Amino acid sequence: MTSGVAIGFRTGWPQAGGQRPPGLQRAPGAVEQPAPGRGRGCAVMIAAEAAAQSALPAVPGAAAAAGVSEREEPAWPWKDAPIRALVQRIHQLQAERAQAFRRLEEGHRQYLHSGPPYDFPRYRSTVHEVTQAFAAASREVLAVEAELAGRRAQPLLAGHVRSLQQLEETRLATVALLQLMGAPELTGQEDPLQMHQLKMKVIKTMEAISEVLQDLKFDAESSE
Repeated sequence: MTSGVAIGFRTGWPQAGGQRPPGLQRAPGAVEQPAPGRGRGCAVMIAAEAAAQSALPAVPGAAAAAGVSEREEPAWPWKDAPIRALVQRIHQLQAERAQAFRRLEEGHRQYLHSGPPYDFPRYRSTVHEVTQAFAAASREVLAVEAELAGRRAQPLLAGHVRSLQQLEETRLATVALLQLMGAPELTGQEDPLQMHQLKMKVIKTMEAISEVLQDLKFDAESSE
């Protein structure tokens, strides 16, 4: 399972008539050089930054396996919490993710209305903040999953949390691609059908997230 998702930025676009930036298809960490003669632009891609951050040990004991001193490893506050508290924490993290999505959408909206010339530095700053928020949420969600799958012996609940993380990654990737397709540099190259399909995918993914949260709550209550 992917450990986390981030939104990275790079400048430059292919010349008009060329292929659109693949974004989601690029290998993690790939860097695209700015295209000569192009205005300041932004391409959105799913990058490796948050994946690397969310791979950091989040549960006490994981650091030793990774070669990190236990003395340097912060205590995980949910280690001895009841299952219902872990589920409540998942819901809190989902609320934080929802807030991050709102910041991302508002930042993109402000970017589109800021020009020309477009205020890319402000947009980039917003995306950096959102990236950090998603990375932090992913680390903690994965920590809860590991706790449920391991010490708590709750594979069903762990599966719900894992599904939730995967759905959130899909949602973020789809929103990122939508923002890419709606970038000012691609004015006149929009694909209305594909954009509609992506918007519907976001809606269906959000519906699936709500269902998983309900299943998680119900099964957690049944396990106690």
